[in-house]
Amino acid sequence: MSAGADGSADAAAAGPDRDPGLQPERTRLAWRRTTLSGTVVAVLAGKTVLHGGATPASAVAAALCCALWLAFLAIAHARIRTLASANRPRALTPPYATAAALCTVALAVCGAFLVL
Repeated sequence: MSAGADGSADAAAAGPDRDPGLQPERTRLAWRRTTLSGTVVAVLAGKTVLHGGATPASAVAAALCCALWLAFLAIAHARIRTLASANRPRALTPPYATAAALCTVALAVCGAFLVL
């Protein structure tokens, strides 16, 4: 990498300035994709119970899937609003991050239980 008379690097090597608006947009889209995945699991859980013969265990698992989906939806919606409203959004707090991760994992486990 060559340096100019003032010691600065070439503009080509430095690359364009990073657009700070891109990261919140990608994060917002990731939250939407994860919410959509949870929605699919909750709908399939309901379909499994309705069309596959409802046993008490499958009904509880489907109800738990729906409750977990609603909890994740509330967290995701709040985060999406935060990302959309601020120029520099605040960081996701650890309790919300933990709750979102636990909802996602528990939803996957409930969905897997219904498939088996």
